[in-house]
Amino acid sequence: MRGGRHVSAVTDATFDLAAGECLALVGESGCGKSVLASALLGLLPENAETAGSALLGDTDLLTADERTLARTVRGRRVGLVPQSPAAHLTPVRTVRSQLEETLRELAGVRRPRLRAAAEAAAERAAFPAGHLDRYPHELSGGLAQRAATALALIGDAPLLLADEPTTGLDRDLVDRTVDELRRHVGDHRALLLITHDLAAAERIADRVAVMYASRVVELADAGDFFGTPGPRHPYARGLLNALPERAFTPVPGMPPELSALPEGCAFAARCDRADEACRALPALTGGSACHHPHADVLEAPRA
Repeated sequence: MRGGRHVSAVTDATFDLAAGECLALVGESGCGKSVLASALLGLLPENAETAGSALLGDTDLLTADERTLARTVRGRRVGLVPQSPAAHLTPVRTVRSQLEETLRELAGVRRPRLRAAAEAAAERAAFPAGHLDRYPHELSGGLAQRAATALALIGDAPLLLADEPTTGLDRDLVDRTVDELRRHVGDHRALLLITHDLAAAERIADRVAVMYASRVVELADAGDFFGTPGPRHPYARGLLNALPERAFTPVPGMPPELSALPEGCAFAARCDRADEACRALPALTGGSACHHPHADVLEAPRA
């Protein structure tokens, strides 16, 4: 940053993702979820630095050069449903044109089958055929989201990164979209779902990772996370208890700025379980990065 400052947008994020699995990455805005996805695809700004490794087969995504990422990774081995779809769609070309180009490059489809294939790709993401000849600026936010999803699904990439894929969609379309993403997983593909929508995560995820202030603070099986025994980290538990169908109790306070993180637990200032031990940074052990994790069950949903 200016003045030689550094901001750790993602710190010590460690997890694996197997073929046939969906991992939901959840947390408040600004915690580092989208930065993590951008790092995996080499889409960070020039002033960003990465360390560590992110292995996809025998390819380290964090150290791969731009040529490798552009020609063999993006779209082919890793698909992306972007958080801001309008910024990823080519503004001077129709949705149909962009779908057909992607079908030619990634699926080898040629004329005269291209038109029908583009319509089938659009239908897969619930994008209406009547809007295929529109330009991106003529689309609503929800339609742009569905167009981006259709493009991401074409390559049937082994790993799909879906960054807030349900933004701007009503509940029925949310369910349809995440169900289609789940069907994409199959036996040979994996899905990293980045979302604020805990209902969508509960619907399709096998595991849940919770990020807070640049770190993964909880990693759990979805059944345990959304059911019994529930999340162990106080922040993760607070996210669930803030839902209307649960306790409807907001998490108090605000997350810290990533440029001014405390030395110890970043959630301590908002946590009713914090004590002197929380001055030290907790490690992610037993699925929770907390000195005083919960062990009891979640508050029962309201009738």
